[in-house]
Amino acid sequence: MQNEKLHSYIESLIPKRDPLLDEMEQYAKAQNVPIMELAGIEAMLQILRVQNPKAILEVGTAIGYSALRIAAAVSTAKVVTIERDPERIETAKQFFKRSGKEDQVLLIEGDALETAEQVESFGPYDVIFIDAAKGQYKKFFQLYEPFLRSEGLIITDNVLFKGLVCEPEIESKRTKNLVKKIDEYNRWLMQHPDYVTTILPVGDGVAISKKRGDRE
Repeated sequence: MQNEKLHSYIESLIPKRDPLLDEMEQYAKAQNVPIMELAGIEAMLQILRVQNPKAILEVGTAIGYSALRIAAAVSTAKVVTIERDPERIETAKQFFKRSGKEDQVLLIEGDALETAEQVESFGPYDVIFIDAAKGQYKKFFQLYEPFLRSEGLIITDNVLFKGLVCEPEIESKRTKNLVKKIDEYNRWLMQHPDYVTTILPVGDGVAISKKRGDRE
């Protein structure tokens, strides 16, 4: 997506994370667990610092990396995060405990398409962050956006999918179908009547959608 030298330069400027976060980054790399790319998460965290939200919903905990990054960046925010994979749930719980942020981060165990009632009970939310199954992005958005406050943000990661959204020919049928769904989501998102969206070409592509504020 980006010039590799430029990408490496930007990442080289990012300050080192604390030892626990560094351990999580190494764990994710070794276990092939997808976490948000450094440049992408730094851009998102800066937006959150400016927005200063009090309640944040994350769809897709994985091992808890982004939840802890968010909690550290916005220390006054409550972070509610959803994960369905049992192994990742246990790993995330361990990291949350070690971080000392158990009171700030609430982990909801279950499929994000089936936990809306539970999630709603902790809302409304100032920000919703979607970083789960890419083929379900539109469903996640439609399911949880009613719990977003007026003029809140919905942030979606991986919307450029390693630049493949603009590739005319993709050999893998599975990848081609996934890229098609992401492209359809992006086009739907950009035309959504209730949101103003911009896509930042950082990390793996981050979409920032701001609610127009026509209802509370």
